Amino acid sequence: MLALIRSSGLGPIALCLALWVGGTGTGAETPPVREFSAEIVSRDAGGAIAGAAARLFAMNRKVRIETPEAPSGFFLIDAEAGTVFFVRPAQRVFMDAKQSTRLTQIFVPVDSHDPCRQWRAAAKNAGLSSGGGEWGCERAAPVIAGQGGAIEYHVVSPDRVSSRRWIDPNLEFPVKLQAADGTTMTLEQIRTGSQPADLFAVPLDYRKLDPQALIDRIKRSDVWVEQSQP
Repeated sequence: MLALIRSSGLGPIALCLALWVGGTGTGAETPPVREFSAEIVSRDAGGAIAGAAARLFAMNRKVRIETPEAPSGFFLIDAEAGTVFFVRPAQRVFMDAKQSTRLTQIFVPVDSHDPCRQWRAAAKNAGLSSGGGEWGCERAAPVIAGQGGAIEYHVVSPDRVSSRRWIDPNLEFPVKLQAADGTTMTLEQIRTGSQPADLFAVPLDYRKLDPQALIDRIKRSDVWVEQSQP
């Protein structure tokens, strides 16, 4: 150390400070957890569990959601590609999820410093119109006690629906939503660790179904009956 001080031309205090600063850069930051699984548990305003839990799997910027609301398949979110599909293995087809479930509009990978950007994109993917309104996201405080270090945001959607949402900065993912009526959806039983890549991929031999094209085809068939206007 003495030889290092002499050769550097710095005094002992200045050199020690330089070494300390150099050793506490970005390497000291904890990288976000990119892979985990969890259950999405819904509760009523009194805290009682409402219905069966959904299952969620996350890997990097991809998410898979299996929910009792849609027992015939599962939802795949690719945040990088900007796609949300509903996959039906029995029929070997997939389609744009649109507004099939609001879970795909809430539980998406987010930037804990600017989550509204991802929630806005998820709403757009679902085909929700802003109606000219603006999203509002206000961070309540740096750290909320009792939520495991999660960051709380007060969110107002363009249709003026308000909610409180908590984001785990380590997961870079929403872990709880509380609606204005007190009902909640929470990630529970979170297990971090590697997830199988095939959970997040649509098999190559599956075909994409276009619901609108199917409706148009039915309209051109003999079974379609136009509804009379009152």
